[in-house]
This record gives sequence, C-alpha cells and structure tokens, in this order.
Amino acid sequence: MKHSLALLTFIAGTTLFAQTTTDKPILGFTPANAAKEHALEAQLDAKLNRDELRAWMQRLSARPHHLGSDYDRDNAEYIASLYRSFGYDTHIEEFQVLFPTPKKRVVELIAPERFTAKLFEPPIKEDATSGQTSEQLPVYNAYSIDGDVTSDLVYVNYGVPADYEELDRRGVDVKGKIVIARYTADRGAASNPRLPPSTARSAASSTPIHATTATSRLQTPSASIAKMPK
Repeated sequence: MKHSLALLTFIAGTTLFAQTTTDKPILGFTPANAAKEHALEAQLDAKLNRDELRAWMQRLSARPHHLGSDYDRDNAEYIASLYRSFGYDTHIEEFQVLFPTPKKRVVELIAPERFTAKLFEPPIKEDATSGQTSEQLPVYNAYSIDGDVTSDLVYVNYGVPADYEELDRRGVDVKGKIVIARYTADRGAASNPRLPPSTARSAASSTPIHATTATSRLQTPSASIAKMPK
C-alpha cells in the first residue's frame, strides 16, 4: 500500500508539473497561443548545444575586441558568417560613433608622501588572455570628462548614500574633495558613486584605502572618434 501511494503521489506530482509548465500563462497571449509559444521555446531549448556556446564564447573573447579594434571587426564578420550558415540574410553596417579613449591618465598622491599609481593590472597565469597588453585599452573610467583636479582625498567606502551619511555624522565634508570608493556588487555605485553635487571628482578602487587627509591629483581622458577598421 505504501508503495502504491508513493507511486500515485509521484505520478500526480509529475502531471501537475507538466501542466504548470505547458499551461503557464504569458502576458498578451491567449491560452492556446501561450501553449504554442511554450512548445516553440522548448524546441529552441532542445537545439542549444553547450559545447558550441562554449566554443563561440572562447572564439569571441580570445583577443581584446573593444569598439573599433581589428578583432572587433573580425568578430562581427565571424558572427555574420554564423548567421549566414543558419540561413539568415545577413550583412554588416558600419557607424561612426563617439568613443572615449584615454590620452593621458595620472593618479598621484602628493602629500603627506608622494605616490603615483601604475594604473596597470599585471597578467595572471590563470587567465591566458591577460597578457595581451599590446592590444588592450589601458584601464580608465569610460565617458569621464577631461580634467585635472588636485584636492584632499576622502575614502567613502562603497560610495552609496548611507556611506555619505555616515561621513556626515562623523563630520567629514566631501565638498570640493576627490573621493575614492571600493568596488561593490553594484558596480554602478563604484564607477559612478552617488556624489553630492559639489564633489570634485571620483575614483574607484578594488581594495579599501584608509586615508581621509591625503592630497591627491587626478587626470582623466579625452574623447575621440572610433571607426571600425575595414
């Protein structure tokens, strides 16, 4: 009896799962069309090949491929060739767009002691592509405006509103200062902190810097026009 009950429960549960999968409503679809859509999606899922996906990703990421680079063009042509092999009418269009690349980058601590940041990440053995420095863009904060700022440096933890509120409670004023923030899961908070309007400039760091009285100088890049190479 126990075995029969277990089998009955399993069958009922399986049937319920199948019903909730195929009969799940889709906003804007009638029940009949929703069922057809689920069937089409199931066909698509069945055709996905993880080995192909892995190989394509490795191929596309094998070399630096920022906007306008040689490998960016190579990737575009490769993707187009894949679509053509799938039977799609495919062509590549070219657009000229504004794309900021750095001309000069300087981050210096000038007091109480002098330190100039290398602004360079050394290659690591675990990443076979990290040594392709000749093709990589240097590290920089994209779409940052030009500028040369010298001011006191304030460490603001993650640079979220609660951090500025804590600094305010401690009597630390960021007005006219350069603030440095840690990277966080919310990457936007690090690359574009919630700065008060009067803050001079921001920077991001992957490790905490416990300094609130140092003086720092920060220069940021100029913009240029990028064109995809032919």
